[in-house]
Amino acid sequence: MESKVQIFTGRATRTLAEQIAKEHGTTLGNVIISEFSDGEFQPSFEETIRGDYVFIIQSTPPPSDNLMELLLMIDAAKRASAKHIVAVMPYFGLARQDRKDKPRVPIGAKLVANMLYAAGATRIMTMDLHADQIQGFFEVPVDHLYASSVFIDYVKGLNLDNLVMASPDMGGSKRAKTYAKHLESEMVVCYKQRLKANIIESMTVIGEVKGKNVILVDDMVDTAGTLTKAAEMMMEMGAISVRAICTHAILSGEAYNRINDSKLTELIVTDTLQLREGENTSKIKQLSIAPLFSSVIKNVFGHESISSYFIN
Repeated sequence: MESKVQIFTGRATRTLAEQIAKEHGTTLGNVIISEFSDGEFQPSFEETIRGDYVFIIQSTPPPSDNLMELLLMIDAAKRASAKHIVAVMPYFGLARQDRKDKPRVPIGAKLVANMLYAAGATRIMTMDLHADQIQGFFEVPVDHLYASSVFIDYVKGLNLDNLVMASPDMGGSKRAKTYAKHLESEMVVCYKQRLKANIIESMTVIGEVKGKNVILVDDMVDTAGTLTKAAEMMMEMGAISVRAICTHAILSGEAYNRINDSKLTELIVTDTLQLREGENTSKIKQLSIAPLFSSVIKNVFGHESISSYFIN
């Protein structure tokens, strides 16, 4: 029997998964998630997957149920004799816990990698990890895709003069440099000091932004405190406009209000995470990464190169 591609999804990423399946020329496979009265849940594949390439699409933002749901689906696929099980995680949760930054803390990203491997995943597909070295936590191949292939085309379409790419912190300077190279623009870096997670003590800009159209680049936007503070500072320093491109729109707490009240002209994100319903998203432009993931799925199944999808 010849293997075929079957695409399934958990509950956290259904809209994106439907778009990926449509781009692939198919529909999502049938999975039922049964729930018990105490909140426990159990996924069930309602069609045969024996000997097939099974792609399970699920971003893993909080709560941890999203990760657990993915793990249970992988385990179910393994026990149903799927030939290959690819965990497609557009947003890889706990990626910020990629090292011990102080004593007696976990390395959450490594723990997640171990759990995915133990559950039975034979390949991981994800996008814009918080730190590239997380790929090394896995014992299976990792397809680490970059949203830059989507964002760069959008930025070029803006036709902005005097463009400057900016990193909101020192750690993101490599990412901003990549964009600057492909857009043939200058680059600046923000230097910030934190009191604790999500709380900034001070920030300065290294570089010239006066008379420039600035685009901040980051892998994720959580509370939006860094982006909005950076945008305000750059406008005070004479920037013409400030935009931001961030792959993962976590947007927790007061993030939506901060963005709408900020000096940002626009926040451009992808659909690795769903935007919160009922919020004002007038300043937020969401781009789809479904065509990119669909193309990579086709190449992985066909044993073809995916190197053309990487922009470095």
